[in-house]
Parts: sequence; structure tokens; C-alpha cells
Amino acid sequence: MIITCRAAEDLLRTAQFTYDNMKGYYERFAPDWDVNKVMEAVQPLDNREILLANQVVGVMRIEFRERICWLRDLQVIASAQNKGIGKAALEKVKEIAAQHGAYAVKLRVFKISPAVALYNRNGFFTQSEDEKFYNMQFDLQAEK
Repeated sequence: MIITCRAAEDLLRTAQFTYDNMKGYYERFAPDWDVNKVMEAVQPLDNREILLANQVVGVMRIEFRERICWLRDLQVIASAQNKGIGKAALEKVKEIAAQHGAYAVKLRVFKISPAVALYNRNGFFTQSEDEKFYNMQFDLQAEK
């Protein structure tokens, strides 16, 4: 699967995309969230659109703190899920992280999310957990 990424051109559109994809989680766990809150949360991040054949099929957001790349969001439209795009996006994140000198990629995912299986299949392990979330990590040094 060959995907490309580019800087998000319209943050409000990507915030709406995330809100629509995550609506069930927001309704269950954060009912006061709306598109504007998503927009506020994503604004300071490195927002990238995921493209397949020049069509936007997803969005990912990363942030670097110290030598850690935080994958803050990975969303793929429903019609493009289960086609290898998530895996390809994770490879891009790992590549970007390595280029920035990170030693690990970390993320936080709802325990009930089907994405947990994607992360497990792609080398992430659970570092810790709480009532709602798994805190997961991929060690870039382990790839070398």
C-alpha cells in the first residue's frame, strides 16, 4: 500500500473528519466535546492528511516532546479501513519519528477501539492502562 502525506490544508475540515470518526467515543466518554474542541486540541500539532491516489482518506497528527514522537491521532475514513492504510500510515509515522531522532512512538487509544489490534499487529506494546485507555509504545531502536 503506497500512501503519501501532506500538511493538512484545512484544519477545520480535518477536525470535522476526526469528530465524525470519533463521534461514538465522544458521545460515550466526553459528551461535551464538539468540533470546536477538537479544533482547539489539534491546532498545535503537526497535522497531516493521508492520501491514496491523490484522495484524502485519513488524517494523522503527531507531536514531538523530548525524543518521543507522540501519535496523537490516526483516522482513516470508514470506506478505506481494512485496506492497509492504517499500517502504511504507521510506517510513515515511524519514518518521520526516526528522521527527528526519536527513540519511540507513543500513543493512547481507547480500550474498546478496533485500532488496538492494528497497533498490536504493528509492533506496539501496552506500557500502561487505565479504566478507558491503553498507553502504547513502539521502540524505534528495536528496528535497528
